[in-house]
Amino acid sequence: MEINTIAPTTSVRLLQLYQKIRRHSEEICKPLETEDYVVQPIADVSPPKWHLGHTTWFFETFILLPHFKGYKEFNPQYNFVFNSYYESVGARVVRTDRGNLSRPSVADIYHYRAYVDKQMETYLQNTVPDDNLAALLELGLNHEQQHQELLYSDIKYILGHNPLFPAYSHRNVFETSSKESSHYISIEAGVYEIGYQGNSFCFDNELGRHKVYLDTFEIAHALVSNAEYLGFIEEGGYTDFRHWHSEGWDWVQQTGVKAPLYWHQIDGKWMHYTFNGLQEIDPLQPLCHISFYEAAAFAAWKGMRLPTEAEWEVACGLFDWGQRWEWTNSAYLPYPGFKKETGAIGEYNGKFMINQMVLRGASVATPQDHSRTTYRNFFHPRHQWQFTGIRLVK
Repeated sequence: MEINTIAPTTSVRLLQLYQKIRRHSEEICKPLETEDYVVQPIADVSPPKWHLGHTTWFFETFILLPHFKGYKEFNPQYNFVFNSYYESVGARVVRTDRGNLSRPSVADIYHYRAYVDKQMETYLQNTVPDDNLAALLELGLNHEQQHQELLYSDIKYILGHNPLFPAYSHRNVFETSSKESSHYISIEAGVYEIGYQGNSFCFDNELGRHKVYLDTFEIAHALVSNAEYLGFIEEGGYTDFRHWHSEGWDWVQQTGVKAPLYWHQIDGKWMHYTFNGLQEIDPLQPLCHISFYEAAAFAAWKGMRLPTEAEWEVACGLFDWGQRWEWTNSAYLPYPGFKKETGAIGEYNGKFMINQMVLRGASVATPQDHSRTTYRNFFHPRHQWQFTGIRLVK
């Protein structure tokens, strides 16, 4: 995997960063009951305890085992349990079976984390990593940050599909209203450059800075709000095939979806599940938990479209972003010159460059310092469970 060589660093800085990021994963899980750690309602959602184990497995497998002389593996069976999709690292539990893992227990996984953390701390306190090893460690830390956002998404799905709609927390978690103006920003036609440029960390799918030609376009300064999307619902948006891609319309017919994820009409009011429990929808809040199919249908209903990822990157300095991952109209494909590394690390991004759409920006669930204007997130068009929203172009 080709990632930018990070600037010369010290074991102390890496150790402090490691401890901070690892601690945050456990802080996310603090409000959970033990039973919450095990549930897997759908294949796309992993149990929280699996995330805690998988991120630990990454450091054990790619840092400690090959580089720390004399390291003793915590449990050889954990490679089978916590390997996610790395074919070159061996067999693994099928994704849909992660919720069947009553063992190892939650306590076992926390012991696993403590063991690996102690070994990592010993290793970093006694090693000056070269650039390649430091870059691999930084990849592991960014990988854990990705799973921190997935933890929030999966926990919300688990609790949001519990019939009791239990609150994750009673403090304010990610719920804010928007008072952004709804004007449009004009971008002139021309040749622009996109892709990562710099010396800090980036994923390999961001590399290959290249020129693109863009025609003149106007992009919304604000994200689509709940109130705007309610208009789509009330005017029969989910029952009119004219707004939908054929595949999206098939998805509507097969699933019976009638609203964004977590929305429920109760006693004539639109409610939605939040981390604070079931609440009435705030019309000013940016729309969230929307699939690409729905985003594209809403844009068609408005007589507009979604931005391409190049348009988004060129324009993003002119509006506030970061509340929602924003669907683009770009398929997830490699940039010019993209090359996959050999071995397991080469499986990180390139193997997924098919049948997925790019999202840009970040969300309220994205960890601090884990967002960039060149970050290329990607999901299948049907997915709603991420913190996704809509920005329109005309």
